[in-house]
Amino acid sequence: MSTPHVVVVMGVAGTGKTTIGPLVAAALGVPYAEGDDFHPAANVAKMSAGVPLDDADRWPWLDAIGRWAHGRAGLGGVVSSSALKRVYRDRLRAAAPGLVFLHLTGDRELIEHRMAERKGHFMPTALLDSQFATLQPLEADEAGVAVDVAGTPEDITDRAVAALRRLAP
Repeated sequence: MSTPHVVVVMGVAGTGKTTIGPLVAAALGVPYAEGDDFHPAANVAKMSAGVPLDDADRWPWLDAIGRWAHGRAGLGGVVSSSALKRVYRDRLRAAAPGLVFLHLTGDRELIEHRMAERKGHFMPTALLDSQFATLQPLEADEAGVAVDVAGTPEDITDRAVAALRRLAP
């Protein structure tokens, strides 16, 4: 990418947003922000209890991410956010026009296995089905790329950065 874009690393829980996001940011030479850090405590408590968030829970979270992304406009950055629905991505774009999405995709079994292996995360594997049910993949008119999460973090990052660079004007 020749100009600094703000990239939103999106996808269902367990696709590696928190692992791949910082690696992509480092490769692009821009800062990374962890989307989970923007959640209010009530959202974390709800998810920790195995209760999916509803849209009313998500709006303040998305608005906080949007403010961060807006502040990085022209400077570049990478932030993670599940951004599962088109309306969520539209809200992020309204706050920070020009966002580019990196959709991490993968086989459900692989993602569930990776979720089961991680330690200390508030999102239980029980919520994976609700994540897949909610997911609306990127549409043709949305700036972004989809990258499969099979392989090592380095392989995924290399594919992601190459795909993002192909988006540059």
